[in-house]
Amino acid sequence: MTAIDLSDFDVPGRGRGLLDVIQWRYLLKLIVRKGTATRYRNSVLGWTWSYVKPGVQFLVYFLVVGIVLGLNRGVENFPVYLFSGIVAVNLFNEAFGNATTSIVENSSLVRKIYLPRELFPIAAIIVALIHFVPQLAVLLLACLLVGWVPSLLGLAAILLGVLLVVSFALGVGMFFAGINVRYRDAQNFVEIIRMVSVWASPVLYTWTLVKDVAPSWFVHVYMSNPITLAVEMFHFGFWDPTASQTHGYPDQFLLHTLVAIGLCILSLVLGQLTFRRFERTFAQDL
Repeated sequence: MTAIDLSDFDVPGRGRGLLDVIQWRYLLKLIVRKGTATRYRNSVLGWTWSYVKPGVQFLVYFLVVGIVLGLNRGVENFPVYLFSGIVAVNLFNEAFGNATTSIVENSSLVRKIYLPRELFPIAAIIVALIHFVPQLAVLLLACLLVGWVPSLLGLAAILLGVLLVVSFALGVGMFFAGINVRYRDAQNFVEIIRMVSVWASPVLYTWTLVKDVAPSWFVHVYMSNPITLAVEMFHFGFWDPTASQTHGYPDQFLLHTLVAIGLCILSLVLGQLTFRRFERTFAQDL
């Protein structure tokens, strides 16, 4: 019997996970282009909605929390404080939601051809980043109007905040994207997380209010949340330079940052493992 050398052949339908994205980057560009092109298709306002929706959200929160509840009087430049937090949480919510539904929304491709399935949640994250840019532009304009002067440390904090949000959204997004193909209840659970995320981070209030009413162990857990850290990084980079007196930061803020980074890495690992586990039956489940 003639021996056949199979060393040059790959096992069908198996890849290297997130590492395959680099090799398939051209296809990733096409998926991203499709996501941005179809976002506001047949819409009269088009990309203007990227400004309108966060603007309305900010106005509602500012009127209710800032004016009615009076936090506007206790936080200097409260509009900048509020909008910088909203921008960070909106990035997470859109990236997380898009990544969760990315496989189901591209079911026709998943069923017909093989390609690294991780391309879809990563493309969803990139699309969320693209729609994050208009909100960031409005925030920058508002900061400049109240005398914002950027610093290298502040810009580094903003970049770290974006990285925390993106990596955490990708990790938990892949986790729920894999589960959502078989169990559509996962999408409803994700909607609950997105709804709570605004209140679970110091967006509409300061972290010191949590410190005043919660035990110290809860404050440590609260501040180690990657989204909470990202919001505080945005506050440090955008709001702090415009305020004469800030609300300060916990004594163990560096430790909280390291824990948040570790949680982001853990979410990426668990998300990838879970995604690969359910990936085997994507075509059948869809």
